[in-house]
Amino acid sequence: MPFDSPLAAAYLAAVNLAAFVLFGADKRRAQRGEWRVPERTLFLFALLGGSLGALCGMRAFRHKTRHWYFRYGLPAILLAQLALAWRMTLA
Repeated sequence: MPFDSPLAAAYLAAVNLAAFVLFGADKRRAQRGEWRVPERTLFLFALLGGSLGALCGMRAFRHKTRHWYFRYGLPAILLAQLALAWRMTLA
């Protein structure tokens, strides 16, 4: 899927928005003592292309910032995705 296609842009926008919203929802549920979004799900959305939305959600809601695997894992996923995208544009 080329990066300049409208479908790819719509997909990336949707998955990043979903990741952002999931971080907000999980923070709200944590404050209320309700059922939580599994950490696996938060990482899954980041891996599916929503790493920027996940990072923004983590910072905006100040959620999961003390967990080293989120603090370092999400930026690592974003950097890997950017490197992959850059590599694909060179091909």
